[in-house]
Amino acid sequence: MSDPTTPREVLAYYDSYAEEARLTTGTFQLEFERSKEILAGALPAPPARVLDVGGGAGAYSAWLAGRGYDVHLIDASPRLVEEARRRNKDASGPIASMNVGDARRLPQPDSFADAVLVMGPLYHLQGRDDRMAALREARRVVTDGGVVVVAAISRYAPSLDGLARRLSLDPRFVAIRERGLKDGRHVNDTGDTTYFTTAYLHPPEELRSEMEAAGFADVDILGVEGPGWILPDFEERWADDALRQDLLHVARTLERAPSIAGASAHLLGIGRNATP
Repeated sequence: MSDPTTPREVLAYYDSYAEEARLTTGTFQLEFERSKEILAGALPAPPARVLDVGGGAGAYSAWLAGRGYDVHLIDASPRLVEEARRRNKDASGPIASMNVGDARRLPQPDSFADAVLVMGPLYHLQGRDDRMAALREARRVVTDGGVVVVAAISRYAPSLDGLARRLSLDPRFVAIRERGLKDGRHVNDTGDTTYFTTAYLHPPEELRSEMEAAGFADVDILGVEGPGWILPDFEERWADDALRQDLLHVARTLERAPSIAGASAHLLGIGRNATP
């Protein structure tokens, strides 16, 4: 494992990009609604304690706290943690704690939480040893039998996004895409933040194998958005109640289909901490 520090370009990206507003815009709205739906079915009932690792400005933490969970947030970005604290002041169901920290070296004691969310850290850990360290830390701080939910970016998301946005007209994007397809390493050296930042892209089977190697049992890998996120008229469909429900229904129906799960922009892996 490398020294547990977040790459400077990743911190710089989140210092300038409005991550706190992302899930309320565009196709990210489908990601948010589907992720909440999956979490509602996977997590123990409130008032269980949930540790949200990589929780950013608290989109999921605030939602869970409002449902009665005892929620604790950790994120590598000082700006986003401060934003979470600012928003938490007016929350009717507040987040219990918010701190800056690294997923590979959590400050919480063993068996701290009934459930742990790792919904962001694996995006930016390009080395397998670092990803495994984050997964093992999640297992350490969750109770025996507790649930861990892990998010990953699909290996194929840039290719599909490129099709939807005609990004192949930019040879710089093509170089980023082709490298990511080859080894999962998304390296944006263009200075164009619309091409994201340093990241790692998982095929569904790799996310499963990493979670199992970290010691999780009963691992389930779900595609979050289905193929609906690349539709050119997504906004129009999302604004129509019937068509919005159809987008959600298709994503839900196809979430476990091995041949199409990777067509989602994001994957969620759900596993259980089982003591050997």
